[in-house]
Amino acid sequence: MIKAVVFDIDNTLTDFMRMKRAAVDAAVEAMIDVGLPVDKKEMVDKIFEVYWKEGVEDQRILDKVLTQEFGKVDYKMLAAGIIGYRRAKDGMMTLYPHVHMTLIELMRLGIKRAVISDAPKLPVWLRIVGLGLHHYFDHIITSEDFGAPKPNPEPFQKALELMGARAAETVMVGDWAERDIAGARRVGMKTAWAKYGNTFDTKDSGADYELGDIYDIVGIVRRENATPAEKVTEAA
Repeated sequence: MIKAVVFDIDNTLTDFMRMKRAAVDAAVEAMIDVGLPVDKKEMVDKIFEVYWKEGVEDQRILDKVLTQEFGKVDYKMLAAGIIGYRRAKDGMMTLYPHVHMTLIELMRLGIKRAVISDAPKLPVWLRIVGLGLHHYFDHIITSEDFGAPKPNPEPFQKALELMGARAAETVMVGDWAERDIAGARRVGMKTAWAKYGNTFDTKDSGADYELGDIYDIVGIVRRENATPAEKVTEAA
């Protein structure tokens, strides 16, 4: 029986890395346009090198890379980069197909719903509200609340507590095997890997289920929650 589903956000509900790459491209193009003397590809690569070290939620990424490359921040360049980044981000932050359909169907089935994200609290809420998802979730939990990212068990335990759900009756849906899947398994949750959002070239997620489309979770819930008679009918 499944009574609750917990979702990650980035690369699970939203195509986050598609947005991030487009935003960084736009930021570098904007800085070059006002006179930054760099090769675009080299500068984009350097920004992502820092992202992979510092975290892709780093809010001062352009400051850090400009200082790293030129020894100081040129505020004309920085302003151009920030504006270019924000414009592209606003245009590219989109949901994967079938997210609304999936969440509506889970609500109809009486399934409790929550989000656990490693992103800072305000950016999480900006995404949730900006994408029109704020009516779908009972609870939003961020790792900032606990000072430790997934796979730390505390965010998962908090989600279970807030939803009043047992771990064995809850599924965690996420794209990052080492954080989303491993963390949920530590507290006894069932797990579903968002294979469609795989950005780490993961071969074996270790999850109980793999999703080629987010709507697959609806079929999993229906199968798990079917009555014995329904299961016999389906098998026949």
